[in-house]
Amino acid sequence: MALRVTQTMMSSQMLSNINHNLNGMNKLQNQLSTGKAINKPSDDPVGITFALRYRGEISSNDQYTDNADAAMSSLEYMDTTIGQATDIVQRFRELIVKGANGTLEQTSLDAIKTEVSQLYNQMVEIGNGQFNGKQMFNGEQTGVKPYSAIGLDQAIDPLAVPPQTKASSNQTDNGSINYELSPGMTMEVNMTGNEVFGEPVTDPNDTSSDNLFQLMQRAYDMLGSGDQTGLSGLLGQIDTRMDSMLTARAQIGARVNRVEIIQGRLSDVDTNLQSMQQKVEDVDMAQAITNMTTLENVYQASLSAGAKIIQPSLVDFLR
Repeated sequence: MALRVTQTMMSSQMLSNINHNLNGMNKLQNQLSTGKAINKPSDDPVGITFALRYRGEISSNDQYTDNADAAMSSLEYMDTTIGQATDIVQRFRELIVKGANGTLEQTSLDAIKTEVSQLYNQMVEIGNGQFNGKQMFNGEQTGVKPYSAIGLDQAIDPLAVPPQTKASSNQTDNGSINYELSPGMTMEVNMTGNEVFGEPVTDPNDTSSDNLFQLMQRAYDMLGSGDQTGLSGLLGQIDTRMDSMLTARAQIGARVNRVEIIQGRLSDVDTNLQSMQQKVEDVDMAQAITNMTTLENVYQASLSAGAKIIQPSLVDFLR
């Protein structure tokens, strides 16, 4: 039995086709205006899952990149600071060698003593150095200065509260500051004052320690008393402390090299993820423009065909 096609059926089908063409044009228009092939989940239910995954991985990679940049800044500061400290130790050693040669008068020793005092003050300033408002040599206690700023020529007041102490007896925090640079991988970016300047001295009469601040204190006292033999005995301990500081700086340098490698890898990963995200999310502009032109032509054709489907008016029948 043949199906009877009515005017209403033809009009409904015409409107449906025109609306379909308009929806297609609207979708392409959104893609062209946003540059994105996926503007809502229904555009590509499978593609949106990949897009969200790539966005999450890119966000994580960006955070690791920020961590690596922060780690590099801290390590470079630490390297520069320890380098300055080793320069001071080198100058300190030169002064001790000069003072221990046995030919200087007390006035010359006093002049060396004054410079040693200034070197001590500069070393304390380095030990209390801050980067981005944080103490770099006090472990996790980044808001507390690790070393007392009392100079070598200042007397100790035993009645002071809290007790005034020399930097040689100050105990720094041994906590480490770690940055996560990739999933499951962290790196320590700090050196404690104990590692760089020596373990604190609990007994002022202990002369076996290579604590840098105590060595300067002892040298200061020996220069004041003219003990040139004692000055010669300090050279071995100064060399030991210098070796420890150079080792610490070498460790910082090795970490810097590793962070540079990590930064390069994170940059490559970011480029790869960005490329994959663009393939999923970004629209092919040439193809979208071509499809848009095609749909516009189809739309115009559907309007032309629809004009012929519309029932002629009563005047047309009376002609």
